[in-house]
Amino acid sequence: MNTVLALIVTVGLVVVTTAVGAIWRARTGRVRSAHREILSPARLGANVAFGANATIVQFSTEFCGPCRTAQRLLRASAAERDGVRYVEVDLTGSPRLATEFAVMQTPTILLLDAEGGVRSRIGGVPRPHELNERLDEIVKESHVGIR
Repeated sequence: MNTVLALIVTVGLVVVTTAVGAIWRARTGRVRSAHREILSPARLGANVAFGANATIVQFSTEFCGPCRTAQRLLRASAAERDGVRYVEVDLTGSPRLATEFAVMQTPTILLLDAEGGVRSRIGGVPRPHELNERLDEIVKESHVGIR
């Protein structure tokens, strides 16, 4: 292979890798609307209770570093709001749940309304402003009765 062709291939790989990384970074942590599937606490495991106004469900694994960061943020957000509960589901011992809920990365977070309806889905550590804004909407709707 000549030097010019090798240089072109190398530059091309760098450009493609950078673009893929930028797209991945832009999507990670974003709050996205989800289909309105209704979950019951029993589907997530024993001793799980949902909040009166909203529930934050975090799917994580034992050795997930970003999961600890997300956990701190999510617990704080739940504690700031009446009737919001934080629930962590460890997928390490329950790979069936990863398949059932299509968890492709950890942390994966679901925001549920008062009825257990999945309102939003987040892949990665949430962006605090987006998370808090969406949680406030869900809590407000639970008080007004809008679904």
